[in-house]
Amino acid sequence: QVELVESGGGLVQAGASLRLSCVISGRTFTRSTMGWFRRAAGKERQFVAAVSWNGGITFYADSVKGRFTISRDNAKNTVYLQMNGLKPEDTAAYYCAAQSSGSIYSDRFYDYWGQGTQVTVSS
Repeated sequence: QVELVESGGGLVQAGASLRLSCVISGRTFTRSTMGWFRRAAGKERQFVAAVSWNGGITFYADSVKGRFTISRDNAKNTVYLQMNGLKPEDTAAYYCAAQSSGSIYSDRFYDYWGQGTQVTVSS
């Protein structure tokens, strides 16, 4: 049974930092691109960041570039999203996912998803 479990979300003030973690069980995705997406209330799910299988290549949405850092530790089957300088517009449920093939920016090309962890940023 494949399971991705996110953690690390919470309620913080603008400017604060959080680190999200995604622990993968049931199988490994060591050769898969891993991504973080988010969905704000009333909006479509949005690409946030992705990291290549060996951690050597990263991708970011323009809205988070310079503030967020994605990384992975394959030995721990864990993907991280370090979020600094949080803004109210970052408020969303954050999901990690494993890509199969296709565009890394589209959630339709990710096969496995976690249940999400809520990040709420107050003004």
